[in-house]
Amino acid sequence: MEIKDVLNEKMMVFDLKAKDKNGVLEELVSVLKENGVVDDEEGFLEVVKKREEEFSTGIGYGVAIPHGKSSLVKKPAIVFGKSRQGIDYNSMDGKPAHLFFLIAVPDNSDELHLKVLSELSRSLMHKEVREELERASTPEEVIKAFEK
Repeated sequence: MEIKDVLNEKMMVFDLKAKDKNGVLEELVSVLKENGVVDDEEGFLEVVKKREEEFSTGIGYGVAIPHGKSSLVKKPAIVFGKSRQGIDYNSMDGKPAHLFFLIAVPDNSDELHLKVLSELSRSLMHKEVREELERASTPEEVIKAFEK
């Protein structure tokens, strides 16, 4: 499975309103609820926040990949979000995050969870991919960035 197979054009937010880390997580998880990926928005939000308490998923380069694995998730999904102003996300490089990928997978999806996470991380290490995502203003452009 490739990233473009899990990305859904209905689950992209090109202008996040959040001003902080918790706000970003709330905004992205609400997209999962709106799209029927989770029924219990608060429950899954707690799963993701608990994961963040262990170690920030702000990987640097202006990117954060929050994620959660839970029985509350009906099907694997990624929510893409973009913040123009950037959010302090306790990233490894100390810089604000602008690109967010919330990964949600069902409890019994260990292999898929790791595959999606590593595939996404590997793609985002490429400066060209990040730059394309920063310029992207449509779902098609986001998906195209991962087709290289």
